[in-house]
Amino acid sequence: AEPVAVAEEEEADGDDEEEEDEGDLAGRFLRLEQEQNKLLRELPPFGDPVSHVYHPLDYAWEPHSDFVRRYCRTPKRVLFLGMNPGPFGMAQTGVPFGEAWHVREWLRVVGGVKKPPMEHPKRPVLGLSCRRAEVS
Repeated sequence: AEPVAVAEEEEADGDDEEEEDEGDLAGRFLRLEQEQNKLLRELPPFGDPVSHVYHPLDYAWEPHSDFVRRYCRTPKRVLFLGMNPGPFGMAQTGVPFGEAWHVREWLRVVGGVKKPPMEHPKRPVLGLSCRRAEVS
């Protein structure tokens, strides 16, 4: 696919974020992710031995969206192949390959993270306040 040319957008502030041009690159990317996420939800559930499945784009949408809006402003050639979010990375932050400290302090991503509907007792979702590091 050819990269799409996009004019630089002005910095969004607070409530105006939802009103940004839905034709901008980040907005189109986020809509595509939501469409793909909907398709994933339609898959049949895993069976034993899988007891918990986290969907960080559902419960960590705010920081994920902030990440995309900050860093997906210009065309790039990117290919993600089979992402393993890890219990202390994307599962906490909604940011691909992003453990909480780096997402919060280095990337300056913000946003609330909710609890997933079924949380594993040994893998609680603490969001951007998670203090554990992803070892992978």
